[in-house]
Formats: sequence, C-alpha cells, structure tokens
Amino acid sequence: MIRRPLAIVAAATVTVAILSGCVPNTTPGSNGTTIHVDSTAVDCVLSATSAPSGSIVFSVANKGDAATEFYVLAEDGKRVVGEVENIGPGISRDLVVDVQPGTYYTVCKPGMVGDGVGRAPFTVTDSRTG
Repeated sequence: MIRRPLAIVAAATVTVAILSGCVPNTTPGSNGTTIHVDSTAVDCVLSATSAPSGSIVFSVANKGDAATEFYVLAEDGKRVVGEVENIGPGISRDLVVDVQPGTYYTVCKPGMVGDGVGRAPFTVTDSRTG
C-alpha cells in the first residue's frame, strides 16, 4: 500500500522537473533592443539612453581591471529591476530585462562595492505608440 503513494510522488517529481525546463527564455537579440554598456573603474557608458518598452538586452563589457556589476534601477533609483554581477575584467555578459514605459536608472559598480559610477537616467518609451 505504501508503494503506490511513493510511486505517484516520484512520478510527479519527475514530471515537474521535466516541465520546469520547458519555459520560454528571452534570448539576447530576440524581439528586443540591445544596448551596449562599457564599464570601467570610473565610468559606465551606454550606447543609448532610451529604448522602446519590451525586452531590452544590456550587453555589458568590463573594460576595467576589477570585477564589476551592472544594475537597472526603478524610477525611485533604489529598487533593482535587473542586475548582472561578477563580470570579470575583459569579460562581457548580457542582462535581459522586460520593462514598461517609464524612467529608470543605470549604474555600474566596479569592484562590486559602493554606490557605483555613471548613474544615469534611462528612458523607456511606449513601443505601441511608435
């Protein structure tokens, strides 16, 4: 009698594990805008300061000599909308965020400490009106 409930639990666990891998992933460049970010010890330079709403890929290149992080912050400048951490010197990593129209802030954190550098507003326009 105990075998049947254990078999059901085991089958359910396997099913959940298999299905959890079946979710759509946003891949860099698919149906979105790519913004290039150059992070150094003293600056955080974006290739654009605005983009249409939807999927945005921030392609972050660490051109400094210490590991860095990149953040997209909400309009209040405090809440994290998206982040990518531990980007080693000479390495590039992508951050994919899905955003609604509004004002956001971007910032890099060379050395992964402190308030960061290059904090700047980033405007997301309504992609349905363009």
